[in-house]
Amino acid sequence: MRILLVGEYSRLHNSLKEGLLKLGHEVKIVGSGDGFKNYPVDIRLERGYTNGWRKKLKLGVLKLTGIDISEIALRKSFNTLKPQLSGYDVVQLINESSFNTTPSLELEIAQYLKKHNKKVFLLSCGADYPSITHAFTEELPYTIVTPFKEEKIDKKSFAPALKYLDLAYKELHEKLYELVDGVIATDLDYHIPLKGHNAYVGLIPNPINTDTIKSLPQENSNSIIIFHGINRANYFKKGNDIFENALAIIKETYTSRVAIITTESLPYKTYIEKYNSAHIILDQVYSHDQGYNALEAMAKGKVVFTGAGIHFKKHYNLSETVAIDATPDVDEIMRSLEKLIENPESIEEIGRNARLFIETHHSYKQVAQKYIDTWSN
Repeated sequence: MRILLVGEYSRLHNSLKEGLLKLGHEVKIVGSGDGFKNYPVDIRLERGYTNGWRKKLKLGVLKLTGIDISEIALRKSFNTLKPQLSGYDVVQLINESSFNTTPSLELEIAQYLKKHNKKVFLLSCGADYPSITHAFTEELPYTIVTPFKEEKIDKKSFAPALKYLDLAYKELHEKLYELVDGVIATDLDYHIPLKGHNAYVGLIPNPINTDTIKSLPQENSNSIIIFHGINRANYFKKGNDIFENALAIIKETYTSRVAIITTESLPYKTYIEKYNSAHIILDQVYSHDQGYNALEAMAKGKVVFTGAGIHFKKHYNLSETVAIDATPDVDEIMRSLEKLIENPESIEEIGRNARLFIETHHSYKQVAQKYIDTWSN
């Protein structure tokens, strides 16, 4: 197959590409690199006006005229690259807003891709209309919108998620679901809102390259090393405030027994290097499954605080602990950390379980084959 993967979040499409290449397929990724994370892409769409004085110029023009000049730059780049975006057997969009541009341009690009390629699929990965609308219901005890409801995040800061509730994005969602050949969820946080939808073809777990990402031996250290990586833009969204409050208590109680590494808004490659020495990784609080950073850490045999509660255990029929369920409760997180510190042998056991879980359910070649089967059927 000739496959075009559109957009990139958390290296998902890069790992899928690696699996598909191993299976003998031809694969290209088109995108802009996902901001400061700067993930690799094969075909780069230039949007311009993303930093420095150019970003200020864009915001000034937008405020004065209502015109987003970065949309103009992106459309120009897209039109130039059209020949490279045609003739594929499968195109997969990573999100309803794969290019983080206006709904009209998102739809225009999707329509072109549908017309000039055989099949188009859409991932539910990251915020989108179904996940955000469902998050405001009471089906789950907490969701991505919980810190917004609790007024930890103001409306302006939460706008990247709230935009999906706007009429223009609702219409984009509806038109995309009519356009594509199927919608695939990448984890339970996106699967739960889509259950029963006609366009939904199922959950395929995130792919992890288990050949290049090896299980790391536990550091022989006098201290248990805890890593907390903060993306300042998503500070409350990821529950970093809750982690920091729990860590403050742990640091005071176990001064001589723990070492805490805290980083902020690092590029992906640097982020990975920083946490390699850690025993415990604090990932995120408001999820019910693992995102990509958590999965990579689990593949390395780390104990990860992330979404790993009842929905997750039931879906994968788990009896053993493969990750620590991180809930929005400082005391509960603190007690979970205390339990690990007081029983360090359990860190090694959970790390082994985590690695085996990744090999069983997230191995990139196995996951790539699931995509091939889904696209083909």
